[in-house]
Amino acid sequence: MAMGHGYPAIQEALDHGLRPSLSSDHSATVAQDMFGIMRAAFNLQRLSVLQRARVGEKNLPPLLNPREVLEFATIEGARCAALDRKVGTLTPGKDADILMLRYDRLDVWPLNNAHSAVVNLMNPSHIDAVLIAGKVRKWRGALVGIDTDRAMREAAAARERVMRRAGFKVELVG
Repeated sequence: MAMGHGYPAIQEALDHGLRPSLSSDHSATVAQDMFGIMRAAFNLQRLSVLQRARVGEKNLPPLLNPREVLEFATIEGARCAALDRKVGTLTPGKDADILMLRYDRLDVWPLNNAHSAVVNLMNPSHIDAVLIAGKVRKWRGALVGIDTDRAMREAAAARERVMRRAGFKVELVG
């Protein structure tokens, strides 16, 4: 949307019997935040349908619910990548790719509906643990086995080299 590619075709996909998958492929300008992407999809579809109702249109499609949007981000993403036999649901025999989310925080408390809380209230700071193929990759909010300070130093140094070669000046506030 920010790059002028148009309004996401969520409703058009649904109208044709397709279940969309959600992802972000442009981390230079859009945060890699599936919570934000789910929230945007949820609100855009509902806005579109509700605006159509507001002008008197009849035979409208149903409003998405948070569980459907969570499925777009999980099993539908796995299907889109042809990985649904391996990931996307908690099913015996599939890889144990699991995110454990904290719901005991003021911004989601009291918890009324788990799906709605994930889609409409949570953000990456709520991710307490991540297991990928059964291996712990994040625990108690911190990455496991990653020197984040070093990664950040290397990323900053790489940015400086690229910007210098391109003849651009880094302006953090401007």
